[in-house]
Amino acid sequence: MSEDANTAKQLLHIVIGGELRDVTEVEFEDLSAIDFVGAYPNYAAAYDAWKNAAHRTVDNAETRYFILHAHKLLDPETGTHHHV
Repeated sequence: MSEDANTAKQLLHIVIGGELRDVTEVEFEDLSAIDFVGAYPNYAAAYDAWKNAAHRTVDNAETRYFILHAHKLLDPETGTHHHV
């Protein structure tokens, strides 16, 4: 029996992108201009969002999008990890 989106364990993924200073590195030209695409409950949904964002900017070689795997979050107030 497969799990649907409502019962599956949430594995947080975040999709961001922007213009890189150098396409051989992952250093953004302007952090204030980062495109926060969204937060997604699993890799498949994040991949779809990443693919759409990357396709929109295909003509700009310096603009790249990334999927951040954020399954373990660190709470700065307590210093503890939270598993999402």
